[in-house]
This record gives sequence, C-alpha cells and structure tokens, in this order.
Amino acid sequence: MEFLRTGWTEVWVASQNVPLIRFADRVRAIATTGLDLAGIPGREPPSALLETLAGFDSIVSWYGANRPEFRAAVSGLPLEFLPALPAEPRALTSGPGLHAADFYLRQVGGGGGPAIPRIPCPRAPGEFAVIHPFSGSARKNWPLERYRELACALATRMPVRWCAGPEEALEDAVRFDDLYELACWLASARVYFGNDSGITHLAAASGAPVVALFGPTDPAIWAPRCARVRIIATRRPGEPMENIPVAAVLEAGVWLGVA
Repeated sequence: MEFLRTGWTEVWVASQNVPLIRFADRVRAIATTGLDLAGIPGREPPSALLETLAGFDSIVSWYGANRPEFRAAVSGLPLEFLPALPAEPRALTSGPGLHAADFYLRQVGGGGGPAIPRIPCPRAPGEFAVIHPFSGSARKNWPLERYRELACALATRMPVRWCAGPEEALEDAVRFDDLYELACWLASARVYFGNDSGITHLAAASGAPVVALFGPTDPAIWAPRCARVRIIATRRPGEPMENIPVAAVLEAGVWLGVA
C-alpha cells in the first residue's frame, strides 16, 4: 500500500488495522463507511459513498476480490481487484512458493530485492522477553505448556511478559487495544516468541528480535522477514506442533544473541 502512495492517498482497512497505517493522508475503517453492505441483498451502501469512490482516480482493492456479488455492486467504479492470497505450492516437488510480501509488492508494480515489511515506531530497548502463544488457528499453536516451559527457562535470564489479544484467555497477559501501541511495546522487547500469527509479524515489522514457530503453514511463504528473525518449523507439513522441542526454541533465542 505504501508503494501506491500518490499526491493524495486514502487507505480503507479493517478497524483494528487503522492505527498501523502511518503513511496515508486519510485512513478509514471499512466498517464505518458502509462499503461492506455492497452486494448484500436488501441492503445497499449509502449513495454518497459510491459518489465519493467514483471521484478517485484509481482504487486498488484486495477487499471483496473473491465475492462476485460485491464486484458486481461496485462495477462502475475505477476499481482494480487484486488476488487476496498467494498460491500455496501444490506438491513438495513444486518447490517453494513466492513469499507473501513479494507477492503483494509485485501486484502493485514493485520489485527488486525481497520485500521486508516495516512499521516505523520508537524503540526503547528493554530487558524483557515477550511470549504470545496464540494465532488464528489452534493447529498453528505450539502447546501452551511448552511455552510455560520456555518461560521458566527464560526467567533465569530476564523477566518474561505474556501477550494476548482482547479475547484471548491468558492470566496476567499484557493487552493493547491499539495495534500501533502494541508494535511500539514489542519493539522494546529483548526477544519475542510466538506462532505464525499477525502479532508475530507485527513484532518482526517493529524491529524486535523474533523466534517464530511454524507447523501447518509454509514458512517459505508466510514467515516474517527481518535480519533478526529465526524460524523453528516442524520437519514435515502436518506434523504436530508439539514435536518442536523447547530446547530448539530456546536455542534460537540464544542464536539471536539476546536470550
């Protein structure tokens, strides 16, 4: 999105992502615009909204790309739809797929070296480790008891802070409603440990040293990118996450020179 910036740039995103957009002239939550009503039978977005959108020179959208009824409802607008997700390799013999960051950058005409997402935020180095033991799917989660073992080992070296979202059940966890404030806090961590999740990507983009654990998803496509990221993955796709040993995860922190 930053690559697409012009003389005037608006970005419309999910509500929770609004604080992360720091480069645009205006940022709006899609849910506040009425755009999400387009294509829903019996419900229509405000006519003023469609008039506003028609006034843009160009609209690039990943939102609604796979919804034919949405695309039909906005067909008269200067709108280009782009695929929302990169393709996964169909077989082990097909080789690694294109990394998601490169996939999105190429869609908008970018190229060159590997795309490395960054979120500019102040970084005051701290002496604590952060553990976020959740993700969008239970299949991607290293067992919580393994994280507790890791926390016990880390506690001999530094304080450990647990991190969780507003609806994730975890006692004494640090929680932020604002994702940019969370990114700034993560940037101050001495090391971060987590699953393949949005928060893990946020930590890497903020500049924190990151140990990311992968199981069912392909790190060649979805791993966070940063010089200070270490990936610990199961040996085979579909192998249970609990097969990743605590010692390997702790060693990855040592490899980063911070644990």
